[in-house]
Amino acid sequence: MTASDEPGAREAPARGTGVHATIDAVWRLEAARIIAGLARMVHDIGLAEELAQDALVAALEQWPESGVPDNPGAWLMAVGKRRAIDRIRRLRRLEDKIEELGRDLGSHGPAEEFDVPDDDRIEDDVLRLVFTACHPVLSAQARVALTLRMLGGLTTEEIAHAFLVPEATMAQRIVRAKRTLSEAGVPFEVPEGPDRAARLASVLEVVYLVFNEGYAASAGDAWVRTDLCREALRLGRILAELAPGEPEVHGLAALMEIQASRTRARTGPSGEPVPLLEQDRARWDRLLIHRGFAALLRAKKICEPPGPYVLQAAIAACHAQALTAEETDWAQIASLYEILSRVAPSPVVELNRAVAVGMAHGPEKGLELADALVDEPALRGYHLLPSVRGDLLARLGRLEEARVQFERAAELTRNAPERRVLLDRAASLSSPAR
Repeated sequence: MTASDEPGAREAPARGTGVHATIDAVWRLEAARIIAGLARMVHDIGLAEELAQDALVAALEQWPESGVPDNPGAWLMAVGKRRAIDRIRRLRRLEDKIEELGRDLGSHGPAEEFDVPDDDRIEDDVLRLVFTACHPVLSAQARVALTLRMLGGLTTEEIAHAFLVPEATMAQRIVRAKRTLSEAGVPFEVPEGPDRAARLASVLEVVYLVFNEGYAASAGDAWVRTDLCREALRLGRILAELAPGEPEVHGLAALMEIQASRTRARTGPSGEPVPLLEQDRARWDRLLIHRGFAALLRAKKICEPPGPYVLQAAIAACHAQALTAEETDWAQIASLYEILSRVAPSPVVELNRAVAVGMAHGPEKGLELADALVDEPALRGYHLLPSVRGDLLARLGRLEEARVQFERAAELTRNAPERRVLLDRAASLSSPAR
């Protein structure tokens, strides 16, 4: 997120473009912790973001002249906290004046309102931020959108693309979500008991969406954003300790650990995406794979019917167990996707099932499933649908049709490295006469 891409953002100075690029990178990395730390002080997510934006603007104004500090994240947090303290002091003075007018009004003053949680509460500000943004007072989509914005520092444009909705619609949704939380007086905390269980599914969805944005960036010049993957993994591990009796928590942790194990093998020398079947599996991180298997085992020991994250983790485990692409048990993966399509039906699950069926039972079967999704509204702008169809058509020898599909996928993706790979695939299928 930058100072100019959101409603109400201040105008940034037009000098020091190199420093500005550094500031943007720092903000991407530190925004969640800064906003979360400030939200713990002021108990208002919208106000916390405003204070963090104040700190960001201060950096844009000062760093081009003074240079980037040794610890830029701490600098931004310090400025944000000073602004928060100024706000608290103004409230204290107002409270004092109210008390002078009549203590019988029952004013409690800011000391109680801005108290820091007790030591026996979970001391992870970012986790509090996720649970607060996932409060039931918000719609499911608003919860996910707001947390993606706060946790990952994603722009409204990136979140809108992830949800396949117009940017203006997403901007209004985020603004309304922050206003709703503020007006409802939602506490900045990790809930206990039934409230925690009610919000857990939404929290897991948010964490996995953040991981996915890091694992395969929806836009920009990088295919992988390791900062988001690391943050999602960290939160997943914390959640696994927070809710040890919830199999889906361990399923999500397992899924992210195993997928993250492929990070080093997922890009080529120029940062281009490397498909799963072409990856050098010797570069997969065996420690993360073992962690993933251990988390999956914890989920299975709870002895409950597998949920969507446990099933997806089991699919990832099938890939991780295969030392070579040829050893992959595609029949087992296709069976798991069939179960997943019943447990958590969605067009994206069906598309993934089409890939697995195409590998296990031939491209004709896979193409039948993929073709059935062509008119699915949710996939109308989803670049992986024509990409999958292109691959299946190419395997059937229908090269001209495959070329058209890869070109269509390249038009739809907003990730530059992925676009280049898709265009290369299309070019490789062009006839000599073209």
